[in-house]
Amino acid sequence: MRLLFFGDIVGRCGRDLYLESVADIREHLGADLVIVNGENAAGGFGITEAIFDELLDAGSDVVTLGNHAWDQKEALVFIERTPALLRPVNYPTGTPGNGAGLFAARNGGQVLVMNVMGRVMMNPLDDPFAAVERELSACALSVDCDAVVIDMHAEATSEKMAMGHFADGRASLVVGTHTHVPTSDHQILPGGTAYMSDAGMCGDYNSVIGMDKEEPLNRFLRKIPTGRYAPADGEATLSAVLVETDDGTGLAQSIAPLRVGGRLAPAWPDF
Repeated sequence: MRLLFFGDIVGRCGRDLYLESVADIREHLGADLVIVNGENAAGGFGITEAIFDELLDAGSDVVTLGNHAWDQKEALVFIERTPALLRPVNYPTGTPGNGAGLFAARNGGQVLVMNVMGRVMMNPLDDPFAAVERELSACALSVDCDAVVIDMHAEATSEKMAMGHFADGRASLVVGTHTHVPTSDHQILPGGTAYMSDAGMCGDYNSVIGMDKEEPLNRFLRKIPTGRYAPADGEATLSAVLVETDDGTGLAQSIAPLRVGGRLAPAWPDF
């Protein structure tokens, strides 16, 4: 099975390039399931129902969120009727929506996808490791599903790496989001789980993590906000990761980054 995961969509330029490109990329790579983090898709902050529908119509199967899940208040309502939109699984009991779900892949397999948020330098939610343990215990890889993907939305690479090792041998892919910078540590861990600290973003890299440079620079230099953050609107880069799994075990056989367009050096999986 081939699993294609795109990092955080940031603003209109990232969203537009994703919408026009994802179907062709999916076909060229033969991806059986496409997941994208959409928590910054609406002007850099949150997601709307209209944008969520666009992402699905373009060729996405699952959209994950993170700490900006509720920046667009309508998400609190429409997430209840959209099972393919996942907020962090470690939100307290009673939070609208779901943090994990079982999704049908194109090859007929069943994929458990979960979104979980870290606590280091983030708003503290419930224990992410305990939440992931509950989901993995309830839907075991190669027993109850054919693949498992964990979107670890976190600030600290140490916490992301810890989650990778925690789920090693029990997940197909643990991939980090939130920091918007693609890392070069893609690997298959000793137990067979593919891992990457951050998939990067789908947005303009001539920016400060996707935001127009002026306001972030002002806040760093003067410590005084003078306006709102706004997404940069230059040429976008799509950043993603592709994983191929073993059909028998659900564990990873190959992992490679993907980067298309914009300022970063291009990368294309060779398997």
